Amino acid sequence: MVIDSLAFPLMFSTNGLPKGCLLMTRQNSMLRHKNRIAVCALVLLGVIICNVPRTQAQDTADYQKERERAMLLYDQNKFADAIPILEKLVKIKSDDVVIWERLGWSTLVVAGSIKDPTARKQARDHARAALLRAKELGGNSELLREGLDSLSKPDPTDLAFSSNKEADAAMREGEEAHTRGDLDKAIADYQRALQLDPKLYFAPLFIGDMYYKKGYQASDPRAKNELLDKAGEWFAKAIAIEENIETAHRYWGDSLMLQGKQQEAMMKFVDAIIAEPGNRNGYMGLSQWAGRNQVNMAHPKIDIPVKLSMTADKKLEVSFDPALKDSADGSGAWEQYGVVRSRWVAEGFAKAYPNEPTYRHTLREETEALRAVAETASSWLKSGKVKSLSPSLAALVKLNEAGLIEPFIFFTHVDQGIARDYPAYRQANRDKLRRYWKEFVIQQ
Repeated sequence: MVIDSLAFPLMFSTNGLPKGCLLMTRQNSMLRHKNRIAVCALVLLGVIICNVPRTQAQDTADYQKERERAMLLYDQNKFADAIPILEKLVKIKSDDVVIWERLGWSTLVVAGSIKDPTARKQARDHARAALLRAKELGGNSELLREGLDSLSKPDPTDLAFSSNKEADAAMREGEEAHTRGDLDKAIADYQRALQLDPKLYFAPLFIGDMYYKKGYQASDPRAKNELLDKAGEWFAKAIAIEENIETAHRYWGDSLMLQGKQQEAMMKFVDAIIAEPGNRNGYMGLSQWAGRNQVNMAHPKIDIPVKLSMTADKKLEVSFDPALKDSADGSGAWEQYGVVRSRWVAEGFAKAYPNEPTYRHTLREETEALRAVAETASSWLKSGKVKSLSPSLAALVKLNEAGLIEPFIFFTHVDQGIARDYPAYRQANRDKLRRYWKEFVIQQ
């Protein structure tokens, strides 16, 4: 099974999580219960910055036993307890990529609790060194990428969850409870924070995450399902507060996957992409869903055989191979693309956007140009002028007939000018964006 790479349209500015964004990163959607960074107890400082005593070399069986113990603690979110064992393991076997990754990530988690800026920086440096060692050894996991990405950004520890001091304090109490494994206490604290600040996105998000963890750990199928349903209810509340942050959509997709509701999970991952098309996390979630369900994914492949260049005096030069005009596969229809684009540069933009002083490539321009090509090709095919269409034209005609050229543009041909049109289009056409992924990209 092959999953074609999906482009990450990074022209979109990421509408990420500005408050405590480090708290939200995860290894991947299948291991999400492991990786939301939490605020740990201040007393953990000594664990990080002190040297771990050296041990005598152990045989393979002893090493494996200690490794399993460290991994279990890590999986249980007991990062501080895992760190000394992980430190010991890397001294015994210095080429274990996974252990270096877990050490780096655990140290990064614990660093979030350290109030002293100097000590916190030392801990973050320690985490970075461990992750870079893993990378040096050939590590390329999502966990490693997320850890290094987090460390490349400003330290978010001093950022508040809420401008409401009481709500912020309640959130931090919830994080401390979560770190101790007291999920019910964490839920109560997050609920109190939400009562104090009803617009606090993180509160229902974290509550849903706690129910997800409880559901993940539950052994009784009925209890598991009830807890995961509860998680979904809270993720929905977070989305109601802010639907254009990808996290709650993606977390909900994880929960639904755990319940075996694969089609519903798929659409939550799609919603995550739609919420933040410039954030790769949504794409990763959907790709992992596709891998688990043996589903191929690929955007329609449409090659535009027209070369465009802007001159110094802001005129568009169009290059189109004359030989294509008489092509039996309808490729001559692509001439319309250049015609429409030239018209927009010359006069169309100024008429359509009188309040914008400088020309930019817009969604309307690109859509009109592609639609002109699609309609010309379709008419030629219906009239018998051509007997068949090239694969690119056939795909474009199909998109046009479905009314989904705009989503195709946003997710495959976006540039800085077109990206400015996305928020308004998303607000009015979220269903079309969802249909595009379901009907054209996800090949079930």
